[in-house]
Amino acid sequence: MSIDGVTDLWDKLLGAQPDPPGLLVLLTALAGLLAVAFRPVWRVARNAVTIAHEGGHALAALLTGRRLRGIRLEFDTSGLTLSSGRPTGPGMMLTLLGGYIAPSLVGVLGAWLLGGNRITLLLWLAVVLLLLMLINIRNLFGVVSVVITGAVVFAVSWFASPQVQAIFAYAGVWFLLFGGVRPVFELQSLRRRGRMPESDADQLAHITHVPALFWVGVFLIVNLAALVIGAFLLAGQWLPQSA
Repeated sequence: MSIDGVTDLWDKLLGAQPDPPGLLVLLTALAGLLAVAFRPVWRVARNAVTIAHEGGHALAALLTGRRLRGIRLEFDTSGLTLSSGRPTGPGMMLTLLGGYIAPSLVGVLGAWLLGGNRITLLLWLAVVLLLLMLINIRNLFGVVSVVITGAVVFAVSWFASPQVQAIFAYAGVWFLLFGGVRPVFELQSLRRRGRMPESDADQLAHITHVPALFWVGVFLIVNLAALVIGAFLLAGQWLPQSA
């Protein structure tokens, strides 16, 4: 690739795209909410939330000095991240904490980038993160799931028009912001029926001696706060235009 080609690619990656229409921000918010609320769609789209969830466990493990042993993504949208190190202590605590809050925090990061109209940068960062995660996937369905997700994001970032990129990026970020909240309610529902005795919240309770319900509350508070912050960042794209 020539120097001019590299420069053009760099400018495309870091350059700001035009402000999206306010209606686009609102309609993609509605689409993200419906994707989370409508069960048949949620059952499929939840795989993206699971990818972010397990990625959060993996990143927290690496940042706290634990050794990442692998990630599994299952057909039923469950997942498992294995790491080795001390079974107690701050590292294990942060690793367990990182899962349920990861989709919402990724959503806030995406909202921040979209607030600066860095749509292409957002899409390419997503591809890079998916590639890094792919290295650590240890089962076939997980590989297929991450590869398909990454291929879709890359195709949109490389071949789609700026309008389609904007729709895809905004819908994806809204989905993560809304989609980070629902699994917390699902978690508590399953716990109440005794179907998740080894959930992240219960493991946190075991190593911290703080009730699991407290940690469910932490997940919910963080994710609701992320939703509010993300919505505020995205709303900045259309509020000035409607004034």
